[in-house]
Amino acid sequence: MRSTLSLIRREFTAYFLSPIAYVVLTVFLLGTGGLYYNAYQSLTITGPRGVEFPLAALLGDGSEGVGFPIFWLVFLFIPPLLTMRLLAEERGTGTMEMLMTAPIKDWQIVFAKFVACFAFYLLMWVPTVAYLPSLMDLHAAWDFAAWTPFSIAMAVGFGLALVGLLVLPFGWVGRGFVLLVVGLAVGVLGAWLSSKYESGRVLTLTAGIDPWPVLTSYIGVLAVGVLFLALGLFVSSLVKSQMIAALVSITLGIPLLMPVLFMPEMDPAGLPYQVFAYITVPHHFGRDFTRGVLDTRHLTFYLTGGLLFLFLTVRSVESQRR
Repeated sequence: MRSTLSLIRREFTAYFLSPIAYVVLTVFLLGTGGLYYNAYQSLTITGPRGVEFPLAALLGDGSEGVGFPIFWLVFLFIPPLLTMRLLAEERGTGTMEMLMTAPIKDWQIVFAKFVACFAFYLLMWVPTVAYLPSLMDLHAAWDFAAWTPFSIAMAVGFGLALVGLLVLPFGWVGRGFVLLVVGLAVGVLGAWLSSKYESGRVLTLTAGIDPWPVLTSYIGVLAVGVLFLALGLFVSSLVKSQMIAALVSITLGIPLLMPVLFMPEMDPAGLPYQVFAYITVPHHFGRDFTRGVLDTRHLTFYLTGGLLFLFLTVRSVESQRR
């Protein structure tokens, strides 16, 4: 277990020792920032031009043609950039042999690299939470008289978790991870005890729109990340060149994204449309996730696809021992 954690720390820290992390973060935040600005502007428009589901404008509603060209094209390139070096660099520099002789199993190598990559992917999405108060029209009401030991524990716990998350990029991966886990445990426990044994609320949030589409959208984003990152990791295990790994991952990702461009011209009753409707990610978001619909068929597709690619990656790493 210690060797797996060490490998996770090594891979996660490596992102911040190269320009890749900063380029990806900059491109992603600029893209989502532009979409947020457009969605926010549309919220003030009355009549048929207004936005009914703000997350659809932010994450790309393929059915409406809003946000797709920017967001999903950025999403097409980001996972390959995050995964291209994970195993291709090991093979290209000759350090794969050293990793093979370490006291760690093949599945642990794949697991550690995927967890580190997915952790950076989660970190990339954290700043987008700042968009939600205005998009959801959130209003907060504080009642400082309701502070109790349980609510204080909740606040302290979530505060520690936030500190742990913030120190991760600065190399304190082990301490940050411990703070994050302990803080979340204390915060969740304090929140549960506060809701169970106390009648007063320290903070009351009210939203101008239904918050459920926000939750389903983020669930969908995390599940899609599993699929695309696992695909990129598998491709990275097959080649020695990082550039080739990125190009192949982009090529394999195109069938999962681009069909939404010509689906409006297809017959909805035809077999090709049904196939594309099942595998095309922007279509899932435009019709379901950003509208508050949590379709388990889409989640099953993302998660089972991700597990399949991780399994194939383990087999690819095993084959390099022979």
